[in-house]
Amino acid sequence: MGLYIEAHIRAELDDLWIRTQDPSQHQRWDLRFTEISYLPRAEGEPQRFRYATRVLPGLKVAGTGVSAGERERPDGTRTSALRFASPHPLSLLAEGSGYWRYVPDGDGVRFLTGYDYRPRWGAFGALADRLLFRPLMGWATAWSFDRLRLWLEEGISPERARLNWLMELLVRGLVLAACGAGLATEAVLPAFGALAASVAFLWPLLLATVCCLALLAPPLPRTPAARRCLRQPPTRVSAPRLLRTLETPR
Repeated sequence: MGLYIEAHIRAELDDLWIRTQDPSQHQRWDLRFTEISYLPRAEGEPQRFRYATRVLPGLKVAGTGVSAGERERPDGTRTSALRFASPHPLSLLAEGSGYWRYVPDGDGVRFLTGYDYRPRWGAFGALADRLLFRPLMGWATAWSFDRLRLWLEEGISPERARLNWLMELLVRGLVLAACGAGLATEAVLPAFGALAASVAFLWPLLLATVCCLALLAPPLPRTPAARRCLRQPPTRVSAPRLLRTLETPR
C-alpha cells in the first residue's frame, strides 16, 4: 500500500517548484534526507541524483535516484516523477518510485505526493516496514510538507521551524514529567487549609487533565505538524496508475 500526503500551501507555484526541485533547498525542509545532490549527466540523459540520510552520528545511509519525467499541463498543473534505490545493507528501503504533483487551487497550490517502495530483509523487513518504518515515513513526509508550508507562507526558515518543534516537545515533556511525579501532593495540600480534603480528591483529576492537554493540545501555529496534511487521496487516481502514465515514453 503506497503512501499519500497532501498539503495546501498559499504560495506561487514557481516558488514552490524551486523549493522542491532545487536539491540545496529540498534538503533543508525534508526530514527524510540529510543530503541531496545532482549527479553529472550528458545532454539528453535523465537527471540522476544522490541522497543520504543520517541514521546515527557518523553513519549515513545513501542511495541514488533518477527523474522519471516531468509534465506541465495546459491547466497549469505540474507533475514530476522519480525512481530511487539504495544498495546500503542497513537501508530497509531497497527501491521504489514516486511522484510530486502541483495543482493551483484558489489562493495557493495543492502540493501532493504518492510513493511506494520495496523493503529488504525478507519477512522480517516486511513486518518491520508495516509496523514501524512505513508509518514513520508517512509521518516524516507530512511533517516535512508542513515545514515547507511554514517556510513559504510565514517566512519561517526550516531550521527555525525545527527548533520551534523541539522546544514545544520539550515543554510538553516537562509538563508530563511534572504530572508523573504527582507534584508532591503531600507538600502541596497544607497550603489549601480547610480545602485540603477536597483538593486531595480532585488532585488526580487535575493531573489527568493537564496530562491530556500536554498530549492532545494542537501544535502552535509556528510549529510544523504532520496532522495538518491529508493522508488519504481525495480522488481515485492511484499512485501506481499515475506513475505508469508519467513513465510512458512521449
